[in-house]
Amino acid sequence: MAEGFARAMGKGVIEPYSAGVKPSEVHPKTVQVMKETGVDISCQTSKGIDESLLHTMDIIITLCSSAEALCPMTPPRIKRIHWSIDDPTSATGTEEEVVNAFRKARDEIQKKIEILVEELKRVQKIA
Repeated sequence: MAEGFARAMGKGVIEPYSAGVKPSEVHPKTVQVMKETGVDISCQTSKGIDESLLHTMDIIITLCSSAEALCPMTPPRIKRIHWSIDDPTSATGTEEEVVNAFRKARDEIQKKIEILVEELKRVQKIA
């Protein structure tokens, strides 16, 4: 979700890369709820952390407690941010409740990406 929003909202500001500590398939409900916002992530794939790419990053953002705890040590020059977002893949309940958990995570991530993009635009204007 974060990569999809960063690509959609951060053109010219962010070059996003997404990776997980436990790569798996992109959940179909993730694709579904992102499509509701007009962002198509159906071609995105889940990737593991690339150590060489990691060292080229300016900012690393973790999105859930397990990712924050399991993310490898990052070089000191890289800014690390944690956004505590509930992982919707562990949601239970009715189909509607599960989809709503994905929407909740999506909306939280979207707001945080919007703020990040605006902050980075402001910094770029100053520099």
